[in-house]
Amino acid sequence: MRFYHGSKVPDIEVLKPSISNHGKPWVYLTSRRANTLVYLSNAVEKFHIEQKIEHKGKFYTWASYGFNKEGILVIEEYYPQATEETYKGEEGFIYCVDSVQNYSKQEDIPFAFISEQPVAVTSFEYISDVYEEMLRLEQLGEIIIKRYEAHSKEKLEWIEKVIQEDFMQHQDRQDYITFLKGKFKFLNKG
Repeated sequence: MRFYHGSKVPDIEVLKPSISNHGKPWVYLTSRRANTLVYLSNAVEKFHIEQKIEHKGKFYTWASYGFNKEGILVIEEYYPQATEETYKGEEGFIYCVDSVQNYSKQEDIPFAFISEQPVAVTSFEYISDVYEEMLRLEQLGEIIIKRYEAHSKEKLEWIEKVIQEDFMQHQDRQDYITFLKGKFKFLNKG
């Protein structure tokens, strides 16, 4: 089985385990190329760079996506033009791996796998504009982009509730709080 890994870092020859949201040092892989694209930009980091807001340390990782029952990547816009703002003009690399000695399925993400050991890269592909690649794959039915304007009133209310909860739960992450206030004006009321 061929695996893929998305990164903004060029010239990787060996993928090394690193700690991410799961709190364990793993190499994250997927058997679906399209699923790597969401990892080629971080909305929080891009917001800080564009707004010239300084931040020391690692940026909070945030993106609004999931998978449908067929396991197809579904990007949900929680604010207008979120996909374009996050990914347009961003570049990165999709690393291909043809052989992994020991790996296991990552149960909480479809078509995702992990390795606790370093993994040798077989080849790579340079993506010059992640947003343009997303639009191309959307046309092919390999990803779905649910645009903000297409959400129902109920979905928009749910998004506001989830964002308010996230805002309250992550007061210790100033970079994330700054991003949320910048994108969700209802957080600035009162």
